Amino acid sequence: MKQFEIPEFYRSPIIAKVKAKRKLDDPRKQDFSPTKITLEKIEFILPRHFGFCYGVENAIEKVYRAIQENPGKRIFLLSQMIHNPAVNEDLQANGITFLQDTHGNELIPFSILTKEDIVIIPAFGTTLEIESLLKATGANITSYNTTCPFVEKVWNRSQKLGELAHTVIIHGKHDHEETRATFSHSHKTAPSLVIKNMEEAIFLGEVIAQRETNEAFYQYFEGKYTPGFDVVEDLKKIGVVNQTTMLATETQAITEYLRGIMKEVYGESSLKERIADTRDTLCYATNDNQTSTYELVKSAPDFAVVVGGYNSSNTTHLVEILEDTMPVYFIAGEECIGNDGAVNGFDIHERKEKSLYLPLDKKTARIAVTSGASCPDAVVDRVMLKLMALYQETTSMENVINTTL
Repeated sequence: MKQFEIPEFYRSPIIAKVKAKRKLDDPRKQDFSPTKITLEKIEFILPRHFGFCYGVENAIEKVYRAIQENPGKRIFLLSQMIHNPAVNEDLQANGITFLQDTHGNELIPFSILTKEDIVIIPAFGTTLEIESLLKATGANITSYNTTCPFVEKVWNRSQKLGELAHTVIIHGKHDHEETRATFSHSHKTAPSLVIKNMEEAIFLGEVIAQRETNEAFYQYFEGKYTPGFDVVEDLKKIGVVNQTTMLATETQAITEYLRGIMKEVYGESSLKERIADTRDTLCYATNDNQTSTYELVKSAPDFAVVVGGYNSSNTTHLVEILEDTMPVYFIAGEECIGNDGAVNGFDIHERKEKSLYLPLDKKTARIAVTSGASCPDAVVDRVMLKLMALYQETTSMENVINTTL
């Protein structure tokens, strides 16, 4: 695996040692059991995989290289490079200017761009339409393109599906930057449709089986299918790809459900022709992080702290996995935890911040700590140190890591 050059302040003295030891002990990544750091009053339970993924580190390396290599030049990011407030704030502090918000609304008109400017495409990628507009300005949009290679893999697979006359079903959030980009790219060669979850997949299955009308399809999926989508012809052959930050298990379940529908309608003999095998498009990092989180649940922690951006899709899914079995505090960083144990956390269902309290009355606590793929390990370090201070933990974290891991 490539080693990326990222700023030192993103790295951590605690998590870096834990990850290095696990990598040394399990280079083939076959052991998904969590790491346990046992102190006197706290036991931290850390998943096998969490934090920065390949695509994020690749993006961070490129954007800081752009800053270093182009002193005096104007450097723009199309939108948030990744969904993490600390990272995006640091980029702005280093002179990066955002052209759009996460919904694609212009913050600064493209018309101000010149051939002397550098525009960085974020890790989510962008639509062909926006790419064309940026190229027309003459700005340099290629030297530091940070589009995740695994997102591009989904685009390439979508193109092949179209060439084989399959319609592309995208499991994703239709207003997410990555899904908007994938939808734009898949539309080049194939009719395309975005579905958010199993509920929408089941409705789609009812349409394919002709238990729902064509008119119902157009109404139900309004704004989520390509222009000219023909329900009669375009659902005869399909392939499912996903927004790489969605729950991989849900993507697989949706694919298997639709496979069952195609078998029901067309029979076993033509199944391979009717629905493509697209398992190879699932992002390995998302899969590893989610599998590790399911393993984390088995350790039965008292509660979990999940660190990351509130608009981060992959981080939200980690919260979803954990919240069925334990209290979960979803925070952006250590600043969300008060000295009295009050937590300014985020509720993923009501989509707003909420005031909560840590159970500081417990003499000891078993705390699961994890983070999204766009969260620096250094932020997780600071969260753990804050928790140690609140529980009046005096055991040396460094000594425990050096002697027991």
